[in-house]
Amino acid sequence: MKVGIIGSGGREHAICHALNKSDIVKDVFCFPGNAGTATIAKNIDLNLEDFDKLKDFIISSKIDLIIVGPEKPLVNGIVDFLKDNNIKVFGPNKLASQLEGSKIFTKKLCQKYNIPTANFGIFTKSHEANEFIKKSKYPLVIKADGLASGKGVYICKTQGDALTAIKEIFDGKFGKAENLLVEEFLEGEEMSYFVISDGNTIKNFETAQDHKQALEGDLGKNTGGMGAYSPSRLMNKEIEKKILDKIIKPTIRGLKQAGINYVGFLYAGLMIVKNEPFLIEYNVRMGDPECQVILPKLETDILNIFLACCDGKLDELKIKWHDKKSLCIVLCARGYPDEYKKNILIENLDKIKITNREYIYHAGTINVENKIYSIGGRVLNFVCLSENFLDARIKILDTIKFLNWDNGFYRKDIGYKVIDK
Repeated sequence: MKVGIIGSGGREHAICHALNKSDIVKDVFCFPGNAGTATIAKNIDLNLEDFDKLKDFIISSKIDLIIVGPEKPLVNGIVDFLKDNNIKVFGPNKLASQLEGSKIFTKKLCQKYNIPTANFGIFTKSHEANEFIKKSKYPLVIKADGLASGKGVYICKTQGDALTAIKEIFDGKFGKAENLLVEEFLEGEEMSYFVISDGNTIKNFETAQDHKQALEGDLGKNTGGMGAYSPSRLMNKEIEKKILDKIIKPTIRGLKQAGINYVGFLYAGLMIVKNEPFLIEYNVRMGDPECQVILPKLETDILNIFLACCDGKLDELKIKWHDKKSLCIVLCARGYPDEYKKNILIENLDKIKITNREYIYHAGTINVENKIYSIGGRVLNFVCLSENFLDARIKILDTIKFLNWDNGFYRKDIGYKVIDK
């Protein structure tokens, strides 16, 4: 089979790598891919907002299946467009993608179907939000409604923090803002829970915990993710049953009642408060960098999983996993998540020797005349499978030190909550 992947990050490189292990896959195309995918697939540089050009290439190249990695094309309706042109595609349609595309859509769904989540208020004007936060208890959470690449969430400890957040969102920091969300702050521990769905059957797709803040100790600005580990230390049978019964199943059921069939990955960002799960947000795709720690643990051929979802036959497939710990550390460009330099040479990558339990997934990279340059904020993902998290982290840190890229920075404490010091 010929398979295409839309996206250019570490998530897409991880999916590409997993597909290359399939005996059924003949060729993989990445749109546009990165320097890492270029070594195992064919990178195609197309404007992803030009759906017609993408469709023409897929048809002329006889690509059998398209996998959509990032959220933006999903929210923009690429799945609907490709299906209308008789192209098999894995991912939720435009209506289903509102779960991520609009936090307010999700909150209203939670309200209607009694899905546990933080109390909230919706505001369309800054002065209304400003008046509300003056009477609020702190800390509180303020969120941009639309897509913000994981950065549109403010944990506000003071009224001044809240006023700044409201101003930045309505001033367009994350794109045009017609409204924003103010939420109560839930005191607990975060966890990411993943499922895969064919519209009828739901199957667990592992758990993970990511580290969003740029600085060690989970301090500093929000990023797209500085690292992750899997499985989450919070997972047990009791919690999983609560997540499925109180959050995931009512969501899928609620969508179905609205005439929306959910096909694809569904990623629930949760807060566990006194052994009770609360939904923070939904993402309608695999997480990044959570995907990078989860896929190396997968035993089942990932192509068979994608096809089972597209064909409505997920109930016939058993998904198997390696019983290992997995940890990822993201190497970022200095200055990220604010301004950072691009087109910086990365030397020594070809000198790194890794085992079959270690992975280097590219994100913001490009290959120019057989040299690797950084072009994004999150540049490389270093992943290791091991019997324990500490061993995995030590191996990754040794690898990053060997690379010795002066223009990058990374967190040395990824997984600190599950590693005994």
